[in-house]
Amino acid sequence: MAKTRTSLNDLLAFVTVAREGSFTRAAAQLGVTQSAVSQAVNGLESRMDIRLLTRTTRSVAATPAGERLMRAIGPRIDEIEAELDAVTELRDKPAGTVRITSGDHVLRTTLLPKLTPIMRAYPDVNIEFDVNYGLRDIVADRFDAGVRFGEAIDKDMIAVPIGPRLRMAAVAAPDYWARHPLPKSPRDLVDHRCINIRFPTHGGLYVWEFERAGREQNVRVAGQVVFSATHHIVAAALDGLGVAFLPEDEFAPHIVEGRLVQVLRNWCPPFPGYHLYYPSRRQPSPAFRLVLDALRV
Repeated sequence: MAKTRTSLNDLLAFVTVAREGSFTRAAAQLGVTQSAVSQAVNGLESRMDIRLLTRTTRSVAATPAGERLMRAIGPRIDEIEAELDAVTELRDKPAGTVRITSGDHVLRTTLLPKLTPIMRAYPDVNIEFDVNYGLRDIVADRFDAGVRFGEAIDKDMIAVPIGPRLRMAAVAAPDYWARHPLPKSPRDLVDHRCINIRFPTHGGLYVWEFERAGREQNVRVAGQVVFSATHHIVAAALDGLGVAFLPEDEFAPHIVEGRLVQVLRNWCPPFPGYHLYYPSRRQPSPAFRLVLDALRV
């Protein structure tokens, strides 16, 4: 009796569900219906006569057999997709999708302005942006690249500067400073109402980092409001809810026009700005090289 061949699409569906931990997210990533993904995985399990995923009402996880299969075929599927992308070099024009994870501010001020001309010139090049303030694992989450400050990038990544050096800024609205004394040192901020940001990766509040003449001061501040996105922090500072601390360029127009007043500037030296980073072992596709060349400073 002839052995039934397993579809590559079924294997791709399984690997995507196992990585995402969700049929819904897997379907969105693959661009198909949740029902189609479920049928593909069910069919694969039926042909192999073994359970690959454990399903509950709240989560999906690989069984021991599923974990073994995912370790075996996951990297191979990634290699196949990379080779398919590389074949586009034979086209007259590059094509394919480039997935980038970044924060909102650098997306608005750097990525979109620099990449819009590329998308207009190369209509077959698609770019997917993931706005996220966590430290995403771009390999595990299957992104082509991410954007972080240069000093926060892992050593096994290739990092390319895409913007100038930056400095942090502590600011508040003039009305706030009219009601509270100006801080003389970062330590004074513990007596102020501050606007915090919580990073989704580890769930902790950001510790404000200052430096002057080689001497560091890290301050844990408190306040009434916490956000997970920087543009909300800017809006809250403008509304007088307290002191905010972000890269200076996020506040720049408001500082220039007097809507925000900066303090402790001599405690905020320049540091390496935004970098695009990607795995050193991956061969960039033609579409990714276009993106890389457009963003490179």
